[in-house]
Amino acid sequence: MKESAAALFPLFYDDRQSASAVRYVAQVDPMLLADGTYFVLESGNEIVACGGWSRRDRLYTGSGESEDDERALDPESEPARVRAMFVRADWTRRGLGRRILEECEAAAKDEGFRQLALVATMPGVPLYLAYGFRPIEETEVTMPDGITIACVSMEKPIA
Repeated sequence: MKESAAALFPLFYDDRQSASAVRYVAQVDPMLLADGTYFVLESGNEIVACGGWSRRDRLYTGSGESEDDERALDPESEPARVRAMFVRADWTRRGLGRRILEECEAAAKDEGFRQLALVATMPGVPLYLAYGFRPIEETEVTMPDGITIACVSMEKPIA
């Protein structure tokens, strides 16, 4: 995660924003691991891509703690959350992100979800657009250190 963010975020953000995102965005969320909704792709003994989805109300890692973070989403009326997607810089453009998104979508569909939602950092926007997500709103996310980064809220109906 951190290796990917350190290499890719400077293409979209300034030095301070990139450093803050590496620290606060590029981190494992224990909730995704505990729920079994996080996927990794490996080559040899190295992780080259990772990402997951959540049936809970937390929008993104690094968002701080909220009382609603662990609240189960209602699949009938709320979208599943795609979260913590990272592809190592030397492995981009090989379909790994798409493969993880396909697994996330299939798993969320199996649990009755009809839609996916996410808050994309700028390096992820091209992948999500290519996969069929539509932008909802351009926004800024403030990291715990007060630094803001541009992001895009996106949604996609589950096929």
